[in-house]
Amino acid sequence: MTRRMTRRAFTRDLAALVGSFGMVCLPVKADAQQPASPRRIGVLFGGFSLEGNEEQQFRQGLLDAGYVEGRDVVIEWRSANGDYARVPELVADLIQRKVEVIVVTTTPAAQAVKRATSTIPIVMALVADPVGSGLVASLAHPGGNVTGLSMMLTDLTAKRLQLLKEAIPRVARVAVLWNPAMPWHPKAVADLKAAAPSLAIELSFVSATTPEDFGRAFSAVSRAHAQALYVLDAPLFFAHRTTLLKLASRARLPAIYSERSWGDEGGLMSYGANYLDLYRRSAAYVDKILKGAKPADLPIEQPTKFELVVNLKTAKALGLTIPESVLLQADEVIR
Repeated sequence: MTRRMTRRAFTRDLAALVGSFGMVCLPVKADAQQPASPRRIGVLFGGFSLEGNEEQQFRQGLLDAGYVEGRDVVIEWRSANGDYARVPELVADLIQRKVEVIVVTTTPAAQAVKRATSTIPIVMALVADPVGSGLVASLAHPGGNVTGLSMMLTDLTAKRLQLLKEAIPRVARVAVLWNPAMPWHPKAVADLKAAAPSLAIELSFVSATTPEDFGRAFSAVSRAHAQALYVLDAPLFFAHRTTLLKLASRARLPAIYSERSWGDEGGLMSYGANYLDLYRRSAAYVDKILKGAKPADLPIEQPTKFELVVNLKTAKALGLTIPESVLLQADEVIR
């Protein structure tokens, strides 16, 4: 006998069948919604802080790329504060914390990080001469596990001397303060020696590797009868810029520097890359690496923003009149 299914029975059986499939499928849907863990980034400052502004710029760069700190990324901040003997310990700590990429500032610190790991990607934020210091094979094809940004410090060395001459046309004797411990300073010294004759400038070189050397260095500047001072970029000098600015003022020496903080704080002139912009741009490298790019395939970028700062308050105190042609070139004139 054929059993005829009623509409009510068909509906009941269909609901039971759908319900059984739902029970099987639910766990799969729940598993697919599990949130991803934040990516871990290491940031190692080799030198001294720019009053914390570099952290703000790096965070902004990550935010521009769509990363929210705490949700998408965790940042492990470390600083050697210019004590490069501490860098290996700080790098070892970052490696132990399994960071996926290390952002590093200053050449000595970058060299130490490269010695510590050949597998974790390294992004340079503030490095003077990455090719000359052996960090990368070339700017276009870095090779290895290092990429990032170059500060172009050595490329701007002669330009600063030219600007000093334009600002003080009568200057004929310039003292250069340098630090033999900085890997890029010998090349900068050679570049200055090559540029000086065409500017009718006689150079004298005074070195300092510790703050205790500053007094001796300025005594040597005085004996050389220097009419102006050129301070090469170095973490040591930047950290003690207040002392150096006071010594230059006491000696009534007009001076040119590589970073705008010097001009803001009383130096006559500064010309160089915008360091904070480099911190922001380094975050773009981190973004590419977290998305699978290899450091060896990411060309080294160079600064796109350069700033000339002229402090007319200091010029007035020194009895100098800065030519209008120089003031027109300046990105900022402090009056």
